[in-house]
Amino acid sequence: MHFYLSTAVQESAEEITAVLDEKKIVVVMPAYNAARTLRQTYEELPFDIVDEVLLVDDSSSDETVTLARKLNVTTFQHRTNLGYGRNQKTCYREALKRGADIVIMLHPDYQYSPKLVTPLAGMIASGNYDVALGSRILGVGALKGGMPRYKYISNRFLTAVQNLLLGYKLSEYHTGFRAFSREVLESLPTEENSDDFLFDNEILAQAIYFNYRIGEISCPTKYFAEASSISFKRSVKYGLGVLWTSLKFRMQKMGLAKFSLFDAQRTKPFHSYYHELRK
Repeated sequence: MHFYLSTAVQESAEEITAVLDEKKIVVVMPAYNAARTLRQTYEELPFDIVDEVLLVDDSSSDETVTLARKLNVTTFQHRTNLGYGRNQKTCYREALKRGADIVIMLHPDYQYSPKLVTPLAGMIASGNYDVALGSRILGVGALKGGMPRYKYISNRFLTAVQNLLLGYKLSEYHTGFRAFSREVLESLPTEENSDDFLFDNEILAQAIYFNYRIGEISCPTKYFAEASSISFKRSVKYGLGVLWTSLKFRMQKMGLAKFSLFDAQRTKPFHSYYHELRK
């Protein structure tokens, strides 16, 4: 029995690897002052399956761009700071233009393990999921990894409210480690999303609204001085935005209102802001 299970697992792993080899996998990194952690994040990527790495710099004041180019990372630079959400819009647009089948968003601050790119990509390549998340809440990784207790409590509260209003069940909606199929990114009206941190939450609400399948894996996280984090004031603003996004979702589902956030007609996957970029 043990031998049979081992053989079955091995065959399953080989099948997923074969499928991954057929997909173009692009890792995108939305960056802002990430020079101190970029190299370590980049060097731990599983390049046996990753075809290309793109970094979009949001007008950093450190050496992020210089280091990225030394590492031969395809690099784009916003001339001015346009926000975390706008950064992701550029990341996904450029990945799709390069023919990506699977796009994985990984922060270059080494807060999430780059080694988990492979299972996240595998979840999409298997055809079982359209979106895959690296959850800090599954298991015991969040507090053990140093997540501030107030952030943990607010994460649990917001997730509970969202699961209720969105009619879904995720362990968290706020992780910065995600994988998307090409179809999802081409179909969602992401240009309607916030240019700030709320983008992360809105794109998941959109994926659920349009009936895409979302899966999760447990992901250990690290909180340290160099890891990116938003202030308490911006966290409060983000939390209020999350609640409003969830209410908009529920109101539109109930036919009480319509919002551009959930309007498929507003999808513009290749809408461009080239005047804001410098390669």
